[in-house]
Amino acid sequence: MTHDLLMCGAVVTPSGILDDGWVAVTGEHISAVGQGPRPDAKRVIDAGTDWVIPGIVDGQTHATSYRGLPGFAETSQSALAGGITTMVDMPYDNPDPLNTMARLEAKVAAVEAHSHCDVALYGTVAPGQGTDEMAPLAKAGVCAFKLSLIESHPVRFPRIPADEIMSILSASVPTGLPVGLHNEDQEIVQAMIARHREAGQITPEFHEPSRPEVAELTATAQFMELGAATGAHVHIVHLSSSRGFEIVAEHAARGVRATGELCVHYLHFDAARDVDRLGARMKVSPPIRSGAIEGLWEACEAGRVTFISSDHSSWPIDNKLVPSIFDAGAGIPGLETLGPSFYTDAAARYGAREAVMRLAETLCRAPADFFGIAPRKGAIVPGADADLAVLKRGPAPFDASTTRDGLNWSPYDGETFDVSVSTTVRRGEIAWDGTEILSRAGSGAFIARH
Repeated sequence: MTHDLLMCGAVVTPSGILDDGWVAVTGEHISAVGQGPRPDAKRVIDAGTDWVIPGIVDGQTHATSYRGLPGFAETSQSALAGGITTMVDMPYDNPDPLNTMARLEAKVAAVEAHSHCDVALYGTVAPGQGTDEMAPLAKAGVCAFKLSLIESHPVRFPRIPADEIMSILSASVPTGLPVGLHNEDQEIVQAMIARHREAGQITPEFHEPSRPEVAELTATAQFMELGAATGAHVHIVHLSSSRGFEIVAEHAARGVRATGELCVHYLHFDAARDVDRLGARMKVSPPIRSGAIEGLWEACEAGRVTFISSDHSSWPIDNKLVPSIFDAGAGIPGLETLGPSFYTDAAARYGAREAVMRLAETLCRAPADFFGIAPRKGAIVPGADADLAVLKRGPAPFDASTTRDGLNWSPYDGETFDVSVSTTVRRGEIAWDGTEILSRAGSGAFIARH
């Protein structure tokens, strides 16, 4: 048999690394995986000793939060340049959130018109909307629902009252879908911001204390208890401290269907060390904290972190360059730095081989499982979609001016990673060659939860 494509290198499979390994691709799928003698193929990509990993599944992106649904065009190209073949996109689109079947249909149409990578979709429920749309959205393939306990925008990113959250969680149980939460207590945060504003403390170092850890922990605990009362799968989409993961683990030990997610920037940046250098460029919410990194790695090692994502936000730099940190946009671009950042930091801690295995587990397999798109996505196994990336080993300076996201800024600008993405294959198509995007707009697909 002659395959369409053969990718050769150090192949990272669920059971281990195949040195001198290969992945055979026929059509859109992986047809065989092996080691040593190579089968025939029409085209061969030989990565030598570089890592061949599954296409990354980024479990938290905001691709359409700024430019609206056409924002998929640039964001998805950036994803491919970062080795990401599937984005799981949040529902807080501009100008309206994905909370009805009509808006799901419009967003799927936008994926099919604009996206270069595959996309799975969160849905949400608006304040006062009720739960009637949840079952149809689940049946149509949304992979999860997302709510917030703090308002960023009254329509696009609203706060949901606790009584409505309880109803939403109850309605989610028959669907089997997880419900994610942006976990910050609104009253605590608003009071702290007002206190700092009144004192004239509006420079970047006051972002972290204005959103104290207790605001995050109380919101997390409340949501966990609502999950316990309803039997829903409750998921925290970004925990910035080890204590947050402990709270989730304590509830899971009681039998609550509770999970927690980590964003890669919390493993990399430290507020005390980096805020003077980066200012508003590192503003995210919940904030990057001081002295939290070691505890977060320990949470990973203890198995408390369900998966790791980018929380990519498509904000232009102008949203950051304002006089008050409290008026600066929260969020950073992260699609092209998710894999290289995690690998580099993990390699410093564990060594290269364990780092790449952890990457394949927490950035590929685990999110695919969580969102119900495995075994199609997330692992190099026969029958799966041929979603692959090559991590080229060696020092790789990161220049944000060359990113494909249309934003061209990053708090990582000027850093040197241990790897770069030299090839990305999406469903058998070479979509990124390390220099150029080769896929066409609309070649990405909506991936429904199954």
